[in-house]
Amino acid sequence: MSSSDIFIGETIGTAILILLGGGVCAAVTLKASKARNAGWVAIALGWGFAVMTAAYISTPLSGAHLNPAVTIGIAIKDGDWSNVPTYFAGQLLGAMIGAVLVWVAYYGQFQAHLTDREIVGGPGAQDTTAKAVEAQEKGAGPVLGVFSTGPEIRNVVQNLATEIIGTFVLLLAILTQGLNGEGDGLGVLGVLITAFVVVSIGLSLGGPTGYAINPVRDLGPRIVHALLPLPNKGGSDWSYAWIPVVGPLIGGAIAGGVYNLAFA
Repeated sequence: MSSSDIFIGETIGTAILILLGGGVCAAVTLKASKARNAGWVAIALGWGFAVMTAAYISTPLSGAHLNPAVTIGIAIKDGDWSNVPTYFAGQLLGAMIGAVLVWVAYYGQFQAHLTDREIVGGPGAQDTTAKAVEAQEKGAGPVLGVFSTGPEIRNVVQNLATEIIGTFVLLLAILTQGLNGEGDGLGVLGVLITAFVVVSIGLSLGGPTGYAINPVRDLGPRIVHALLPLPNKGGSDWSYAWIPVVGPLIGGAIAGGVYNLAFA
């Protein structure tokens, strides 16, 4: 497997992952969407199917890591770090492309949502004091949840632990299913099982933080949110952004170590 295959496969696969995963978040969140208010089960299923679709598409090229935590876990398992930077680069680029495609697909809905005074207004909307403006710019804006995750209760230790635990479960499931092929990718059945694991994590562990369990799934779209010309979009919540990056990387590393100790 060449570096170009890995980069192309991860870029395409991660773009599909974020397009479909971010797409279900947009469908449930945005005004004038037929799926608005469909609920958490729809989001969990949407992300599971997104993983399945993206993995089947990209497995022949890159082994379908689609997630730096997966790449880290496999590198620890195998002791081969040579392609890690290539995987990371493709994953981040793909995540950003996928987020832009979500914006394109839901362009009209974003405009309607972010120009509705009932949504972007409300109590305190006319507060133009320096403190209020600063809070609006730094905090999570009204559509940030379409792009990135955020906690229901802000507690650094709990939020970090939740992301570590969720990612640990994901990686241990992936590593114990039996990786095969030149790119250490999952087989046909393994991809399907992984998709169900993602749904399970979303339903069981997604409530506290929105279950990033993937650094680029959160960071790439958050960067896009900060750059897109969205009206009244609010802040990108950068003060929280390190948790869905660091937590999954720690969880993936722990899972790789546990696999080598218990299963290898």
